[in-house]
Amino acid sequence: MLHLQCCKTLQSCLGLIAGLVLCSLLPVSLKAQFNQGSNVNYLDFQAKPYYFGITLGYNQSNFRIYHSKDFIRNDSFATVESVNGPGFNLGIVSNLKIGEFFDIRFLPTLSFVERTLRYSPAGSNGRIITRPIESVLVEMPFQVRYKSAPYHDFRVFVIAGIKYSYDVASDSRTRQSAGLVKIAPTDFQIEYGAGIQFFFPYFIFSPELKISQGLNNMLIYNDRLEQSNVLEKVLSRCLTLSVHFEG
Repeated sequence: MLHLQCCKTLQSCLGLIAGLVLCSLLPVSLKAQFNQGSNVNYLDFQAKPYYFGITLGYNQSNFRIYHSKDFIRNDSFATVESVNGPGFNLGIVSNLKIGEFFDIRFLPTLSFVERTLRYSPAGSNGRIITRPIESVLVEMPFQVRYKSAPYHDFRVFVIAGIKYSYDVASDSRTRQSAGLVKIAPTDFQIEYGAGIQFFFPYFIFSPELKISQGLNNMLIYNDRLEQSNVLEKVLSRCLTLSVHFEG
């Protein structure tokens, strides 16, 4: 409970900070960039072969559920679904330039994620069963970024890559979770997204929208638990809105 309250408090603070930054910087940025006749700030960063920064993000995560053959035969659950949960990210950006338009990026990140499995009863007398899964993920994303030609000190980009994550708060090995559906702590995901770079005199401000799709089955199967029997495969997925400050 304390962990959940801390996560929600930090999430609210980060959301407020990100909102204030966006509201204060973007109007000034756009006005300044379009008043310029050339890419003045961009040229300073173009000379750097690499640079670093920090990233803040808000995420919405859930699972992609695949039902097993036992789901059709079971008489306890009418539906099994995953409910979206909020979270936030905090990480470090490492960027290496490869030519004029490509970058290789490594963004080690600490992510707080909340997801829930919800089982709806088959009969009217049953009760809804929820399995909340609160995770603290250490993530290691590797990305390739393609950038457009700059225009008035801003440019758009697309990214694609792969990510490894490990849940340091996983309860999959604890005795308290013996009667619960267990989710594996490790995961591999593919990522893709897009964003915009705004070049300021001392830093680059980059809002980015990214989608992550899990590749491996995270379900730890338990044939003695009906909540596990009705599932065949559970894949992670996440939508993340990030702001990067690089320089």
